[in-house]
Amino acid sequence: MEKTKTQTIVKVGFLSAIAFILMYLEFQVPLFPGFLKLDFSDVPALVASFAIGPLYGVMVELIKNILHATVTQSGAIGEIANFTVGSIFVYTAGVIYQFNRTRKTALISMAIATVVMAVTASLLNYYVFLPLYQRVMGWPMDAIINMSKTANKNIVDVKTLISYGIFPFNILKGIVVSVITFLVYKKLSPFFKH
Repeated sequence: MEKTKTQTIVKVGFLSAIAFILMYLEFQVPLFPGFLKLDFSDVPALVASFAIGPLYGVMVELIKNILHATVTQSGAIGEIANFTVGSIFVYTAGVIYQFNRTRKTALISMAIATVVMAVTASLLNYYVFLPLYQRVMGWPMDAIINMSKTANKNIVDVKTLISYGIFPFNILKGIVVSVITFLVYKKLSPFFKH
């Protein structure tokens, strides 16, 4: 029992370290606002969610964001948003996958989790994160909209920022993370066998 607990801690720590490093390999995607950058740091968290359990995927999300908050200048709002949205994604996929651990279920779970993440991220950005950036960081909403408009001329207000920026970005992110996880999970699964 103690050996299993130690092995799980090592696996979570290892995946968290990889996720933290992957946060630095971010890049901007054309047509999306500059503050929405794609990275692959949710892949290790999703692997943990599938291999060890959904709560461990959330732990990887938490650890990578705590580490990243120590070196960022977003007032930790970016990390809170990343943790919340990433946790919703990996937890949803992991819970569904636990019912029937097959490739088909993995694909279904990641598809559902992608939609859930995109909808939730849209609502959270509209009601929580964008207002937080305004209050804490002092970013006027007009400046956020204008920055977003340079990437996509269809973005003219908060609702179009959500519709043409945040929602499709999270769909894209979910698809990319899902495809990579689907391709690497079987190769990594021997590492997670007890």
